[in-house]
Amino acid sequence: MEGRIKRPLGDLFGLQNFGVNLTSLAPGAISALKHCHSAQDEFVFIIEGRPTLIVGTEEVELQPGTCAGFPKQGQAHMLLNRSSDPCVYLEIGDRTKGDRAEYPDDDIKAELGADGKWLFRHKDGRAYA
Repeated sequence: MEGRIKRPLGDLFGLQNFGVNLTSLAPGAISALKHCHSAQDEFVFIIEGRPTLIVGTEEVELQPGTCAGFPKQGQAHMLLNRSSDPCVYLEIGDRTKGDRAEYPDDDIKAELGADGKWLFRHKDGRAYA
């Protein structure tokens, strides 16, 4: 995730039911590998820049003031900054226990642990070395 900086704003206030991140993407950076969640809804609001939203096989350029939402068990998604300027957005998601993330284009899967941290594994269950 080189070129991505996340500032966990929700944690500063002790929020436990949902998270809020102020995230910036340098030119060429991505928000995450294309993914979807089993139990978590996500929402992004663009503050600055023009990232490309990729959902499934569709792409759309977002601009400041636009937003997008991703319901649990929805299509895989990600943001990509194809522009030459930085992009800044708010990222909001719930913290549902037992959430899992699927990455259809990559050999990775994730499960949210009881401690609230993500555990990443290969799709066949092997741990990353």
